[in-house]
Amino acid sequence: MSCNRPDQSYRNGSLPGAMAPLAMSYVPMQVSSAPSYEASEALARGTLFPGLDLPFMNIVNEKAPDVPTAELMAIDFVTDELELYLDTHAEDREAFDLYQNFLALRKEARERYTARYGVITQCDQLGQDSYTWLQDPWPWEFQTRRVR
Repeated sequence: MSCNRPDQSYRNGSLPGAMAPLAMSYVPMQVSSAPSYEASEALARGTLFPGLDLPFMNIVNEKAPDVPTAELMAIDFVTDELELYLDTHAEDREAFDLYQNFLALRKEARERYTARYGVITQCDQLGQDSYTWLQDPWPWEFQTRRVR
């Protein structure tokens, strides 16, 4: 073997043909855009779409976390799920309209949260009087968050 060429003997396995692929993945096309899970259930189950609900080892999360950020987490999760769906189904008007509704819900929920608990991301400081990002407590320290 030459010093300039790495050992490629791993490519010659017992599969037919030289350098045959060892495996090929397949992901079926999602056919339905009709979500039936509510946002908090979608967050707990890991998908907005029942057709994609395949719990690992049949372990199903029954409930989303009970924290002040739970509403934001659920809405963000559904928004992300719809974005992934729209990446492959951009022409689906119903899904896009639902996405628009969740973007509006996301904005309202963030405004409610920041008004009550303070900023949750640095971007939430738009319109603030001073830089408050580094002030304690952090969003995950919800037990000690002060209500304004």
